[in-house]
This record gives sequence, C-alpha cells and structure tokens, in this order.
Amino acid sequence: MDDFMQAAVEQARRSLDEGGVPIGSVLVHRGEIIGQGHNRRQQRRSAILHGEMDALENAGRLPASVYRDSTLYTTLSPCSMCSGAILLYGIPRVIVGENQTFMGEEALLRARGVEVEVLDDPVCRELMSRFIAAHPEVWHEDIGEP
Repeated sequence: MDDFMQAAVEQARRSLDEGGVPIGSVLVHRGEIIGQGHNRRQQRRSAILHGEMDALENAGRLPASVYRDSTLYTTLSPCSMCSGAILLYGIPRVIVGENQTFMGEEALLRARGVEVEVLDDPVCRELMSRFIAAHPEVWHEDIGEP
C-alpha cells in the first residue's frame, strides 16, 4: 500500500475510533497531501460529510488549476455525491481502496474522463465489511438506502 492510501486508511480508522463509518480520503497535489478527511456524518450529525467531502473541505478553497492537477485517494468507491464533487472540481484521477462492499459511481467518473484505479485492498475491504456487519442501519443511512 502506498503512503497516500495508507494516509486514507488512517483517516478511515480515525472515523471508526470516533464512532463513524470507516471511510477516509486524501487529496494529493504534486506528491503532497493538501487535504485529508474521514466520514463524519455520525460524529457531526452532518448530511454531507463523507470522507471525500471532508478531505475537500479540509483542503480549503483552491484554484481550479490545483484540483485539475490532483489525485483523490479514497478507501471506498465514491458515491454519487462525492463523484459529483470530483467532477465539479475537475479532479482527473481517483484511487479507490476497494469497491466490493459498495460500488459507487465509477462508471460515471470514467465516462466523464476521470482515471479510476481500484486497488482491491484487503485492509479497506475488512474495515467496511466489519462495520457493515456490526452497524447495517448506520451504513444504509449513510448511503441513502431505506
């Protein structure tokens, strides 16, 4: 696992330690993490703080040129909301830890020219599998399912 995905996993573990869904993300620009975050929907009673959204928020306002020269690492396949933010800001590359426990909008991202690489990482898969088994109601709420 490279250092950037490891940083995203550390963010996912941080969320789990805080009582949240274990999804983490980092935004990388020219080899440097410029934003990192984790799912905080439970912790902050937020409607939108998925891991990717938190990483973008923590990066702060950036010029479009920075987003267009960045890579987003996320431990889980990005949902519709997070994929929309990726497209809105023109992030050209997304590295996904795993997509077995949840398949997000990878096809949409690819169709819009985003390079999506799926690592199928067992650590990422294990974090989500355990969480979903232990807290299915929280998981279904998080992704907007009944």
